[in-house]
Amino acid sequence: MLIKKVKLYVCGPTVYDLLHIGNFRGPVFFNLVRQWFEHLGYQVTSALNFTDVDDKIIDRAKKLEISSQNLAEKYIEEYRKDYASLGLRPETLNPKVTETMVEIISFIEGLIKKGKAYEHGGDVLFSIRDFPEYGKLSGRKTDELQPAVQSDLGDSKKNPLDFALWKKAKAGEPSWESPWGAGRPGWHIECSAMISKHFGEQIDIHGGGLDLLFPHHENEVAQSESLSGKKFANFWMHWNMLNLTGAKMSKSLGNIISLREFLQVNHPEVYKWMILSVHYRSVLDFGEESLLRAVQGLGRVYSALAMAGEYLSSESEARNEKTEIPSTKGAGSAFQKNCDLNWQKVSESLNDDFNTPEAFAAMYDVIRTFNGQVKRGQASSPVIIEKARAFREFILEFGSLLSLFQEEPKQFLTILDDRLLAKMNLQRRPCSPLLMNEPLHDFKKILRSLMFCEPNSPSLEFQ
Repeated sequence: MLIKKVKLYVCGPTVYDLLHIGNFRGPVFFNLVRQWFEHLGYQVTSALNFTDVDDKIIDRAKKLEISSQNLAEKYIEEYRKDYASLGLRPETLNPKVTETMVEIISFIEGLIKKGKAYEHGGDVLFSIRDFPEYGKLSGRKTDELQPAVQSDLGDSKKNPLDFALWKKAKAGEPSWESPWGAGRPGWHIECSAMISKHFGEQIDIHGGGLDLLFPHHENEVAQSESLSGKKFANFWMHWNMLNLTGAKMSKSLGNIISLREFLQVNHPEVYKWMILSVHYRSVLDFGEESLLRAVQGLGRVYSALAMAGEYLSSESEARNEKTEIPSTKGAGSAFQKNCDLNWQKVSESLNDDFNTPEAFAAMYDVIRTFNGQVKRGQASSPVIIEKARAFREFILEFGSLLSLFQEEPKQFLTILDDRLLAKMNLQRRPCSPLLMNEPLHDFKKILRSLMFCEPNSPSLEFQ
């Protein structure tokens, strides 16, 4: 039997600080990509690298008066903690640049032998003019391009667009021995070498942020295909940028929020919902409006799951007491057909360039149908039991692809309510039946709940 395989590589973080909320859009999305391919029967090998040699790392380490290696290792561990807090599966591989030096040097030697790169005074550069297809990934033409970054390589370049594969060592910076003297690799060669080491000359899917399309991924294509003579990646998937309340996040604007800061006041499910409910190629706005939509959406899903769980628990208790349970065969079959139809829509949506908004719409249809046919407090019956079971199976299967909806429903709803109250500087007190028994799920319901409290009631108090 032929095993279908997928080789998936995603450009990972440069590790010199805690990562912000935009940095985890890729890991959350490609967690879904991996799990969807596995659902389809593929064997997926996924890799997300750590760039642990870089100017930013070196500069930060100097300021802190520690080694760049220690700084990088510290923030690799911090990344792993944040990643784990999101409930995502670890990738198959997390290659590091510092563990790939032998392969990087060998890769560069191969490019020099093929006449695609040249050495000058301890630096090695890739020759753009010797790769006629340069620009094919981004659609840019070489005669219209300006150098992507200011170079400190001076007159060593034959062409202003030539980029560094190896950079001569500078005093006080980490370096490795090479045929061209001590130095360290350029940024672009690192990913090509890590892919070559772990996947060979070709991969199926290469992912990264849209900001990496040019020059980073363009340069990867040029150097990898120059060496192998083969197509480098069959598919490229670039996720778009994340804005914070309509503005691009930047240090100059002072609006950078780390994921860890976000999760101090929001549940990880909220973050994952915000990421996955928007198509990965669309700009994602992280504002109060999108946050509220996520909380409302999660409240809706988990409320329905909690109700389904109540009916299924009552059935389980009846079975444990050996009460006669009527057969449910065929009961609620129309609802099961609705679930099946919407699962087909989920499949079609995810097969259509991972159109998650359409997949979420199919899920919403199932929730609307379930809530329309099953009411809290309704007497249990075989038909209701089967609908509850079919509903829960649909939501949990969909959620398993997204790494969502895996929390215990009632406990999650309580957490969601308490965090919403905290955001409004309010505190839950156990006197109001409405607040005790009804999940809040959104700001509007909190305000409605306040209206049912007597003026002097201690149910809620401002802090």
